[in-house]
Amino acid sequence: MNLFFEESGDFKVGTVLSQQGEAFQVETPTGKRTKVRSRDVLLQFDTPTAAEMIASANRLAGDIDIAFLWEVAGEEEFGVAELGHEYFGHAPRPDEAAGLLLKIASSPIYFHKKGKGRYKAAPAATLQAALAGIEKKKQQALLQQSMTDELKAGRLPAQVKAAVRHLLTRPDKNSIEYKALEAACADLHTSAPKLLLSVGAIASAKDLHLSRFLTEHFPRGVGFPGITLPAVPDLPVADVQAFSIDDVTTTEIDDAFSLQRLADGRVRVGIHIAAPGLGIARDDAIDMLARERMSTVYMPGDKITMLPDELVDHFTLAEGGARPALSLYATLDTSDWSVLATETRAERVPIAANLRHNDLDEQVTEQALADGSGDYPHKDEIGLLWQWAQQLERGRMVRRESFGLRPEQNNRVDFNFYVEDDVVTITRRKRGAPLDKIVAELMIFANSSWGKLMHDHGVPGIYRAQGGGQGWAARMQVRMLTHAAPHQGLGVDQYAWSTSPLRRYTDLVNQWQILACVRGGVTAPLVAPFKPKDADLFAIVSAFDSAYAAYADFQSTMERFWCLRWLAQNQVRQVEAVLLKDELLRLVDIPLVIPMTGVRHARGTQLKLELIDWDEVDLGVQARVLEVAAASAALADEIELEDSDVADEAEQAAEQISEQQTEQQAEQQAEPLADSRDPPLPDVPAPGTPE
Repeated sequence: MNLFFEESGDFKVGTVLSQQGEAFQVETPTGKRTKVRSRDVLLQFDTPTAAEMIASANRLAGDIDIAFLWEVAGEEEFGVAELGHEYFGHAPRPDEAAGLLLKIASSPIYFHKKGKGRYKAAPAATLQAALAGIEKKKQQALLQQSMTDELKAGRLPAQVKAAVRHLLTRPDKNSIEYKALEAACADLHTSAPKLLLSVGAIASAKDLHLSRFLTEHFPRGVGFPGITLPAVPDLPVADVQAFSIDDVTTTEIDDAFSLQRLADGRVRVGIHIAAPGLGIARDDAIDMLARERMSTVYMPGDKITMLPDELVDHFTLAEGGARPALSLYATLDTSDWSVLATETRAERVPIAANLRHNDLDEQVTEQALADGSGDYPHKDEIGLLWQWAQQLERGRMVRRESFGLRPEQNNRVDFNFYVEDDVVTITRRKRGAPLDKIVAELMIFANSSWGKLMHDHGVPGIYRAQGGGQGWAARMQVRMLTHAAPHQGLGVDQYAWSTSPLRRYTDLVNQWQILACVRGGVTAPLVAPFKPKDADLFAIVSAFDSAYAAYADFQSTMERFWCLRWLAQNQVRQVEAVLLKDELLRLVDIPLVIPMTGVRHARGTQLKLELIDWDEVDLGVQARVLEVAAASAALADEIELEDSDVADEAEQAAEQISEQQTEQQAEQQAEPLADSRDPPLPDVPAPGTPE
């Protein structure tokens, strides 16, 4: 006796060797023996043989017209034997019944299974929908293959062109555009970005990196809706002539300085910060725009501002008028440069000049300041500010050492990027130049003083703190808090970002809180926009951290891209590099970091490299070592920081940042330099030019 049975979803035949109760021992035509339960048996037959029967059943199944069979089946549930009689016109033979069952079972859109050997024809509407789906998939498969062929031929299909941004960022892997692109990449042995670039879907590698970032963080575009410029309250006009010190590309001028000579050898220094907080209110339309972005995004040659340009123009400390500002005045005794008193005011400050590094850096040197040489605007004020800045730095170093840290090192070299018409210029600039130090020290003084002001009034703010943790990593980590805590690396008892409200949302929030302290006095905790333990303040800290880190990563990506473009522009093939640590080198002329397996020398060792190739899409560099020189003490000094010099040195650089560079990147850059336990360095050294 032979059996036609179902096993694990497959239909099989076999010859019965034995039977025990409800179970059969069966041998299949392939010689395999298996146990079959009687409930899985569909047909029992003596002739033909099992092999002949299944071969005939498969031939018959191939000849059956499934559409005609569906019409014959009618609307009622049926057994295979019943339908076989209707279809064949006689009681079906074993091979006919099996062939019919094979055809029905393989056509689930036509027939729905209702039990062993029993089925029901699918309703007409259901069948039509299923057939339409099959036809759609067939057409999609043809279209997908067509797109794949076009991509391989170097042409850009319209469907792929329309989906380029999503294909590069968050592709729908079930879309035919993605599948076509993936198939073409596999056949051509390339990556999706490179293939899209080669067929013209992306104008350039620069646009590729920018498009990825914008799709992720600015999906609705970088433009702003129309706004109404806020009114600024009537304010007294300060009796000063202030000036700012910035890079030539800076448009968001947040800070300016003034100096007045008083009696008995005293001076009063004014630190004036742009005051958008006087016009923007918490939860108004402009606040929502700023909070959505959290910070201005910087990249070489371009930026995406946190606030609309017309609002920046409304509050920036541009020369030629009296601008609304939050001013911190410090009365100093010039005999020892001690701070006798401080005062914070909201006022209009006359801005006499916007000084630029490009014009002054070569004139305002330590030697020139020491001997009084040179002729430049606000020379006397800059000279006195330089003296105070040095005193402030010495005081911070004493406090820093009291925390158990070593003095900061200011002998590292930073790099500025300037891009015009896609031509990049990269210039070296030694950190700690006098103008840098003046800006840095006065900004640290203001951020620390205003942090104390908020703390003394019981008003929460957004602080940056370092130290106090257990272990090296915890001790070096810079954290954002809503209460005052020491920043050991900077050598201050509290540090609240407050000096860049046009480009950082945390500073705008702190400015509101500081204004509440100035206006409210002892009632400040009641009138401040953010009350103690305000959950929204914690949410701002979290959102800002996330956005700022993403923006810093993007800036690093673009700076690495422009380093590679600089190599191409200048047709550079041999370069000097310095070893940062094992297997990690940085070029001397530009801040391009290259990992090279197997390069193990002393930190600071100078090497000559041959650049074999580089890729502006994946930002990789292939190079080989030509020569190895002895370790250079000077180069080692540029790159090496002791463990105690980690994120604090970056925080000082934070107050020296140009519009092309960000504070977060400075912290990320300084931290890995501490010792060989650290993760690999970011691609670009910490910034060091003034705000």
